[in-house]
Amino acid sequence: MGAVLDFSAGEHPAALCYQVNGSCPRTAHPLGIRLAIYLACAAGMLITVLGNLFVVFSVSYFKALHTPTNFLLLSLALADMLLGVLVLPLSTIRSVESCWFFRDFLCRLHTYLDTLFCLTSIFHLCFISVDRYCAVCDPLLYPSKFTATVALRYILAGWGVPAAYTAFFLYTDVLDRGLREWLVEIPCVGSCQMLFNKFWGWLNFPVFFVPCVIMISLYARIFVVASRQAQQISTLNKSLAGAAKRERKAAKTLGIAVGIYLLCWLPFTVDTMVDSLLNFITPPLLFDIFIWFAYFNSACNPIIYVFSYRWFRKALKLILSLEIFSRQKSTVDLYQE
Repeated sequence: MGAVLDFSAGEHPAALCYQVNGSCPRTAHPLGIRLAIYLACAAGMLITVLGNLFVVFSVSYFKALHTPTNFLLLSLALADMLLGVLVLPLSTIRSVESCWFFRDFLCRLHTYLDTLFCLTSIFHLCFISVDRYCAVCDPLLYPSKFTATVALRYILAGWGVPAAYTAFFLYTDVLDRGLREWLVEIPCVGSCQMLFNKFWGWLNFPVFFVPCVIMISLYARIFVVASRQAQQISTLNKSLAGAAKRERKAAKTLGIAVGIYLLCWLPFTVDTMVDSLLNFITPPLLFDIFIWFAYFNSACNPIIYVFSYRWFRKALKLILSLEIFSRQKSTVDLYQE
């Protein structure tokens, strides 16, 4: 989805966003390019929404998938799906038209939801890393350590902390009242970049970086333990060996998801921090590319699951073939070979 903004070769300066003094300049794309970008963004939103909807429905419907780890996956997919439904449509219009045509209230709400869903994703990925660490490194105590109740607490924290954090800075006057020297005035009418000031840029970096360090450290430990287990697997009985293999495969899959998350979000996060030092000199087109590259992560996880999880492919087949309307399909064992 980030690549769609590369269609900029034919763009040229046009009218202002609004016919008022101080309006932002509007960059007009030729009609064909605008339509192509809108169609590409619509396709990306459709993949994001439908892919994550399949995850949400599968985990909710099939009883075999009612595990603490999958509850975290469901909550993560819900955040990504809501991003596709509530945030990406307005982000598409803003990126293509280079103007914000909606009211300040919607700008604030859009920024709030954008930040909420993105922070919720990284919190959930961090919690999933903890879950996989316990499952692989302490398999005997894992069932008693990571229960559905613990997963629910993680989910509440994964939504509650980002919601409170974002609301504190967006819906209070703490920035205006105590940090004026850090703020950069919005340069023109028709812009919606409320949170991109120096303080927010520096504050968001550790919010992103610290969970990433935790995840990388945990997966490094998981890799070492999993490698040792692979050498010892011949000494295990068949049942334990199968369980250990599934846990390692799940850890590997979620490790890939974390790696893709880092690749998608690191450019935007670093640019936000560095740009605050240089008085926000990043060109709008490049900034949009970074944003959409980060958004692209929300469409990646369901694709990863399709290629990695046999249970997800089986669930997807049952849903698409409408077999879920048959009796007792909710109790089918999706893990059975």
